[in-house]
Amino acid sequence: MTVKDLIRPLPGVRQLSLLRQRLDFNGSAAYWEQTYARGGTSGPGSYGALARGKADFLNHFVKARGIQSVIEFGCGDGNQLSLATYPRYVGLDVSRTAISLCMERFSGDPDKSFFLYDSSCFVDHAHLFKADLAMSLDVIYHLVEDSVFDTYMNHLFDAAHRHVVVYATNGDIRDDAPHVRHRRFTSWVEGNRPEWCLENVAEGPASGQRRADFYVYRKS
Repeated sequence: MTVKDLIRPLPGVRQLSLLRQRLDFNGSAAYWEQTYARGGTSGPGSYGALARGKADFLNHFVKARGIQSVIEFGCGDGNQLSLATYPRYVGLDVSRTAISLCMERFSGDPDKSFFLYDSSCFVDHAHLFKADLAMSLDVIYHLVEDSVFDTYMNHLFDAAHRHVVVYATNGDIRDDAPHVRHRRFTSWVEGNRPEWCLENVAEGPASGQRRADFYVYRKS
């Protein structure tokens, strides 16, 4: 027997872990608040090479298109934002702890604002939350509830003057984690927001079946 054999998970351990996760799961918003409150982060996609890859694409996009304002639905703990160069930025998140982390981290930056996002208590008829670019990074496949997904997508596109950039997977990919649900979100845009044109799909910095890509929408 090798060392590799000794450290290999026992049969059923993964299944028990997933079962425990499902029993503890109380919805997407509650999951992320619990994650951050326990000292967790926005995940590996917001750190290291993946974060740098996203920042390179977005910073170039903002500069090349002359974007003056950015709004992000799902700012997380702010680590991804720390690599950004945006003229003016508004970040929203469902986690009170995440918003507190961002407020503290960027307390000296007058060009960044943060707000707690509750989709069931968010009506912006006056278009106060509006920017040249609205972004969703690593969020859509964490919206496991259909109603939450639908409301989120409406708010995201309502908040954009010129462009929407979505960084996500786009297919019915199986994932056993209770807080993950991959969707073909482009079908939702086609059916609900025909005035938005999918201008470009750029390959993301990750690899593999669950690789997320950049979907760039422009208002026609």
